[in-house]
Amino acid sequence: MKHLQLQPRLRLLADMVPQGARLADIGTDHGYLPVWLMQQGRIASAIAADIGPEPLDHARRTAAEYGAALDLRLCDGLRGIAAHEADTVVIAGMGGETIIQILTDSPWPRTSGCTLLLQPQTKVELLRLWLSRNGYACENERLVWDKGKLYVVVQMTAGEPFTPDEARLYGGLHLEGDPLYGDYLVAQLHRLRRRLDGLRHSREGEDCGTLPQLIAALEKKKEALK
Repeated sequence: MKHLQLQPRLRLLADMVPQGARLADIGTDHGYLPVWLMQQGRIASAIAADIGPEPLDHARRTAAEYGAALDLRLCDGLRGIAAHEADTVVIAGMGGETIIQILTDSPWPRTSGCTLLLQPQTKVELLRLWLSRNGYACENERLVWDKGKLYVVVQMTAGEPFTPDEARLYGGLHLEGDPLYGDYLVAQLHRLRRRLDGLRHSREGEDCGTLPQLIAALEKKKEALK
């Protein structure tokens, strides 16, 4: 039997999926993640969902090529999946705002107590804020480099609503022990300093708000790693 190899960002997600999970992979694209997990005997079942028929055709071909049984669903986010069908939901390869919209439209991952594994391409700070305010608790966060980009995976389960401070939203809710945490802080500080420079040089002379204090807080976290 042919064995699939995963790129680093997908392998990190795979490593975080609980043994024996009933998986729903949202935005599955080629279906590489659920196929690999099925091949490894790591999961009990896999729903591979996508909003477009073409990605599902790719997933169907991947499953056939590697001899994996996938339940393919053409649906928008989680709308075509019932709560009893999955205890672990992966949403990757899309922006934080899109992930928020999916979970707003289908709130059952929180009420059913399932595990969320989220890998946003953008707006991770906004996603952390929304999740925390809407009753999700962060169980873990992990980092991986893939093709020159640093990806974060946020693992969430049901919890009590709260509002983290800015330093945690930008510096991570649960990243302090990750070997790549220093790289992450450097990247975040670079982004924030560019934003601050833009505000200071804008013709309107916009108020920088709490940005200088946020940069100082993340710089302090970075210095503490030395």
